[in-house]
Amino acid sequence: MNAAPKAFSRVTLLLAFAAMAGGAAAAEFRSLGDHAAVLYDAPSVKADRLFVASRYYPFEVLVKLDQWAKVRDVNGEVAWVENKSLGDRQTVMVTVPLADVRAAASAQSPLVFEAYKQVLLEIVEPPADGWVKVRHRDGQQGFIRVAHVWGA
Repeated sequence: MNAAPKAFSRVTLLLAFAAMAGGAAAAEFRSLGDHAAVLYDAPSVKADRLFVASRYYPFEVLVKLDQWAKVRDVNGEVAWVENKSLGDRQTVMVTVPLADVRAAASAQSPLVFEAYKQVLLEIVEPPADGWVKVRHRDGQQGFIRVAHVWGA
């Protein structure tokens, strides 16, 4: 038997497993800090400016470099942002027309407030069992379904 096809099939199998493992990894989300930031089409301030995102805007981090991060926004747009523009506060964006924020992680729990589409909410506790605890900028807190937000 020829060793080349056998070796090729092992490599193919290893790559397939690596791809599956990579797909199973949780996405990393980061939000901008206290200031708006310019997003670029390449990791350089000399690159073309694509748009400006407001403070606390959430992004999915696709690639990390020393000074830059390649990110994706809620609409699927991909751009580069300077790492120094990313903050420590993690936020989510409401993606449904009107989302209920409940007192506990249950649809039967009392309603605390409602949040309209594109409202940013700060994450208070990591997501669990399909819910995430959030805080509105006015201080109200509660649980929102992970399926109703982007960035968790």
